Amino acid sequence: MIKIAPSMLSCDFSRFGEEIVRMDKAGADMIHLDVMDGHFVPNISFGAPVISSLRPYTKKPFDVHLMLSNPLDYIEDFAKAGADILTFNLEANSPVYETVAAIRSYGLSPALCVKPGTPVDTLFPYLGEVDMFLIMTVEPGFGGQSFMPETLQKVSDLRAQLERLGLDTDIEVDGGISFDTISQASAAGANIFVSGSAIFKASDAGKAIDDLRKAAADI
Repeated sequence: MIKIAPSMLSCDFSRFGEEIVRMDKAGADMIHLDVMDGHFVPNISFGAPVISSLRPYTKKPFDVHLMLSNPLDYIEDFAKAGADILTFNLEANSPVYETVAAIRSYGLSPALCVKPGTPVDTLFPYLGEVDMFLIMTVEPGFGGQSFMPETLQKVSDLRAQLERLGLDTDIEVDGGISFDTISQASAAGANIFVSGSAIFKASDAGKAIDDLRKAAADI
């Protein structure tokens, strides 16, 4: 199923709660929240207390990407804050199976991410272990970057491997997803699309989300 997840990294942080409500009313399928520690990626965003304060503004799933060096140390914090999906990076310092088990122990969906420079076959040992894979289509850390089309081969290879095993696992893409790039990502096999600037810079967020969804479906 095609899902659109607005990236709150592109919102007006001074109106964070209102922006969550706006995305909910605009038809977002989930809310994407990037947590960055200034160490694993060269930027700092927000942590569990902020996510906890935002949780009352919507019932839509919180899709939280932990761009942290040691995500395992913070699973409990983000579970209690109201996350529904917790994504962590394969390149982080936390053991994958232990981190997945910790996420599931709180009743949350675990997801595994790789950066653009990491070979996609490093994810293959974990097929069937997580509920979603996130393929970064830009270098993580900052919003508004240009889409890297070479990352789509990773999406295609991952989807092909999942299909060989009879798995219908979600593949999410994040970075430079716009009206011009979403159809390419969808054709490669992605079905969840994180989009920031294309939605938040639009005059009508609802129309932008609808248009993105239609572009992803029209392949």
